[in-house]
Amino acid sequence: MPIAFAELASLLQAIFLRHGVAPQVAQVLAHNCATAEQDGATSHGVFRINGYLATLASGWVDGRAVPVVEDVASGYVAVDAAGGFAQPALQAARPLLVSKARAAGIAVLAIRNSHHFAALWPDVEPFAREGLVALSVVNSMTCVVPQGGQRPVFGTNPVAFAAPCAGAEPIVFDMATSALAHGDVQIAAREGHSLPPGSGVDRHGQPTCDPRAVLDGGALLPFGGHKGSALSMMVELLSAALTGGHFAFEFDWSQHPGAQTPWTGQLIIVIDPAKTAGAPFAERARTLVEHMRAAGVERFSGERRYRNRQRAAREGIWLEEPQLAQLRQWAEQQ
Repeated sequence: MPIAFAELASLLQAIFLRHGVAPQVAQVLAHNCATAEQDGATSHGVFRINGYLATLASGWVDGRAVPVVEDVASGYVAVDAAGGFAQPALQAARPLLVSKARAAGIAVLAIRNSHHFAALWPDVEPFAREGLVALSVVNSMTCVVPQGGQRPVFGTNPVAFAAPCAGAEPIVFDMATSALAHGDVQIAAREGHSLPPGSGVDRHGQPTCDPRAVLDGGALLPFGGHKGSALSMMVELLSAALTGGHFAFEFDWSQHPGAQTPWTGQLIIVIDPAKTAGAPFAERARTLVEHMRAAGVERFSGERRYRNRQRAAREGIWLEEPQLAQLRQWAEQQ
């Protein structure tokens, strides 16, 4: 069944409010989740709501936390998310971060004591729409074996990048440094699909294409062997060591059955390309894209999301009837 974006966002906000989340936090999380669903990123859309609710019910995350923004230096902003979600922390710090980036040409936002359970590209795309360049990294729970290791140490540890492009939508990508996103493994297990070879190992460290084996004591592998492993290590250092957040292996949620959101950290770097010399950055980005197209590239990062977004604007966001019924039931629960 189709549902309009605004209606879906309102429904999700009602769900969060019914389950004790503060109004401002509920609005941010609902918009983020509806955006992912609208853009076809189903592994980070309404599929995640059950995990949000289970985590909230477990007491693991504070849905009413008020982030504390710290003006650390001329190009540095820090936020203590106070055990709450990362997106409200980003929203609280965003005006100061943009102001510093405009003034100094570059600024860093370090979020700690935070939970991130969503797609990463919605965190950076809005900056590109303001003519800025943004790069973000966030670590997650331990579920990835480093190259040459025997047990998981890293999270899926995604990297997201966004840049303006003249006459076109922003250039945006969001990729896990693991072979697959953890949400994609969960969906594959639910739908009975196999994983591509080289994606993960079972609880005995043996290669497997069975998503259930990966989830049942197994682990994912980094993409590209040692290259992905090195990038994942970089993400741990930037998002945990630099921000004051937890490494993927440093938090213990064993006393909170049902908890699913990793309690870690996030780093965002924002650059104002207006401070650079030469031709405008967005024009240069367009030149690069045109040459890539001339070389035979047919689809660029983010283009599928933009097409899905346009389709959703025309037709609504399509959800299975049982899925929509479940959302409405959650919204009505006392």
